[in-house]
Amino acid sequence: MKLSIIILNYNVRYFLDLCLQSVQAAISDIDAEIIVVDNNSPDDSCEMVKQNHPQVKLIEHKTNSGFSTGNNIGVAQAKGEYICILNPDTVVAEDTFTKILCFAEKQEKLGAIACRLIDGSGNFLPESKRNVPVVKVAFQKMIGNSKNYYSNHLKEDEVGKIDILVGAFMFMKRSVYNEVKGFDQDYFMYGEDVDLSYKILKAGFQNYYFGETTVIHYKGESTLKDAEYAKRFYGAMQIFYIKHFKSNLFFDALVWFGIEFAIRFRKAPTIESKVVNNYAVFACDLNPKIASKLPFKAYQIKDVKKVKPNAEVIFDANTISYKEIIDHIVYLQKNNTHTFKIIPKNSNFIIGSNDSQNRGEILHF
Repeated sequence: MKLSIIILNYNVRYFLDLCLQSVQAAISDIDAEIIVVDNNSPDDSCEMVKQNHPQVKLIEHKTNSGFSTGNNIGVAQAKGEYICILNPDTVVAEDTFTKILCFAEKQEKLGAIACRLIDGSGNFLPESKRNVPVVKVAFQKMIGNSKNYYSNHLKEDEVGKIDILVGAFMFMKRSVYNEVKGFDQDYFMYGEDVDLSYKILKAGFQNYYFGETTVIHYKGESTLKDAEYAKRFYGAMQIFYIKHFKSNLFFDALVWFGIEFAIRFRKAPTIESKVVNNYAVFACDLNPKIASKLPFKAYQIKDVKKVKPNAEVIFDANTISYKEIIDHIVYLQKNNTHTFKIIPKNSNFIIGSNDSQNRGEILHF
């Protein structure tokens, strides 16, 4: 088997459904498997997978043991030469895995591959490509200066070497994952992707950023950005430093100070709300059930250039590919006046997110 996609799910049933639809379309010509590990979700995620995606291998974990443990459980069941660690709140293009596999098989000493990630509004997520967070860089990041934290030597759509990937999408050979012993289970959530990326580098492999394919990462579904998030995130950074950079008391004190400063004085993220005054439905036919649920009159389009300003654009995946949806979102994002939603195939709901800080929206029709 060529590829195993590992998706760790917790309580995001509708986003998982959309993710699985896109992944299945992307592996139609690849000898591949999908493994979903559910971390004891209180919603009906498991029943949805069994009913809607019976070909998916579902592992129902009876406790929520965190990101590292859950993914390690999934990889232990994988059969693919390559694996992809993928968040459940993502949407991949139909050619994502084909393109990355083609690139991967040309590389020597291949480590892990990242791709271009955008949020639900089409904004590029800079954590798609990062540098090793040595103490100076991490401290700058903690106080709000992220310039040296990200791999700015590469443009969004370029391909090249990087150091650190983000856990939402990590593609690598299964043998590499096993050689570095996978995710470190000392991390519950956050930091484990930094740790794994760095272990891969230390083992003599090279990590890459592949900006020739774009994946939506709704991001806010994975966690809420609150005080608990800050404690876990910076606590994970402390574990990382102790494991890889601990040298003296001064160094440890500096790391501790940086973490405490960030937790106590971090700035709340600024969220710019977009005004929506019309709805453009990209579909062959305008479903009257959908139109009746919207607060403004909806109009049907087949050309994104016909979208009016301040529109919420609803893409019907029954009539348009996920690659086209992603490309249209990237194109329309340049105007920065639109929001976007998707109708998954054979579904009775609309789903999406207007920013990367809060949970998304689900509208049933």
